[in-house]
Amino acid sequence: MDSILMINLLLVILLIGLTAFFVGAEFAVVKVRMSRIDQLIAEGNKAVPIVKKLVTDLDYYLSACQLGITVTALGLGWLGEPTVEKILHPLFDSLGITASLSAVISFAVAFALVTFLHVVIGELAPKTLAIQYAERLTLIISRPLYWFGKIMFPAIWALNGSARLLLRVFGVQPAGHEQAHSEEELKIIMTQSYKSGEINETELSYMENIFAFDERVAKDIMIPRVQMVTLDLAMTSEEIFATIDEFPHTRFPVTENYDKDHIVGFVNVKDMLRNVVKEPSYKLENGLHHIVLINEQTPLQHAMVKMQMERVHIALVIDEFGGTAGLLTLEDILEEIVGEIRDEFDEDERPDIEQVGERQYNINGRVLLKDLTEQFGIEFENKEGIDTIAGWLQYQKAGISEGDEIVSDEGNKWTVNEMENYQILTVGLEMNKKQEDSE
Repeated sequence: MDSILMINLLLVILLIGLTAFFVGAEFAVVKVRMSRIDQLIAEGNKAVPIVKKLVTDLDYYLSACQLGITVTALGLGWLGEPTVEKILHPLFDSLGITASLSAVISFAVAFALVTFLHVVIGELAPKTLAIQYAERLTLIISRPLYWFGKIMFPAIWALNGSARLLLRVFGVQPAGHEQAHSEEELKIIMTQSYKSGEINETELSYMENIFAFDERVAKDIMIPRVQMVTLDLAMTSEEIFATIDEFPHTRFPVTENYDKDHIVGFVNVKDMLRNVVKEPSYKLENGLHHIVLINEQTPLQHAMVKMQMERVHIALVIDEFGGTAGLLTLEDILEEIVGEIRDEFDEDERPDIEQVGERQYNINGRVLLKDLTEQFGIEFENKEGIDTIAGWLQYQKAGISEGDEIVSDEGNKWTVNEMENYQILTVGLEMNKKQEDSE
């Protein structure tokens, strides 16, 4: 084998290697995550700033990869097939094959062999490696690709400019590469991460609750006015202690003249009892704390920030007319993210949605209609301006009372299990079998 042929063969190998480099670089810089790059920068990895330049100017460096792939592919076609053909030609001549037939067979074999090597070694193998090891491969190829882009700037600039000009002729404006993900995309990513074992069920639940948390307002989770337990300035010590004993809360709103529309503040039971021990003549108004006011349509995240700034654990929720709508606690807000928080006084507390039979559920009257739709796929008719299942049932039947049943168009049976005055506390649901099977 002469020296020229050997040089050509080495050039063929080099061109296949360069093709593999540019293909791997193209897939790696597209696949690598910007969030992971920022994390590596924070950890002090010195190679990552160059990687960030590549990903930030993704359009330019993808053009650099395309230029490299095209040039190496053309070079391989120009040099590879004649080189392999020249190596094979003497072999076919020694077999006594005619010169014309030998030339045809040598070209066909050379074309097939070079195409195979180019596709497998130059394209498919680096593509698979880049997808599986995007981060590691990007760190390896970042510096060579960066300098290739710098050196080939005039050619890349001219080619990109020509492409943009051509697109404008057809009325298409080139768009950048979007790095951000929508909320729905993030939910899909988290679900896939859970299925692949990257995050556990609790972490997935927290993230789903965060998204739902952003959509809720104070009215959705507040303790309704009729369920508020209050103390009054006119109460005797015996009445105050009897209320504290019956309802083991840490904080109580304080009314004047037993009017829940006139809340003058709140007391902390622990502070109050400590002061009572020190001073038996202690009066309720001496331990009053300022209570924060929040509109019933205030988003939960805003309510939480306000309570954190005021350093309070409860807030009074007022309606559009300025009257008391209910009470919001910091614990209720946190439960929207982390789930139920139970303490030693919550032994008798039941979950808001409790399965009691094969197709039967006990549901708290304050559960939101959208939560039931999300969990059971139930669509509610005539729900404009109605938030809870209790409100929906009262709208369906005027003067509804305990024990009444309502069968929806879908065949689901709703039963009023428990009422207090005119408020529905708990509801029974017996799902239609077809509805449950579809879910």
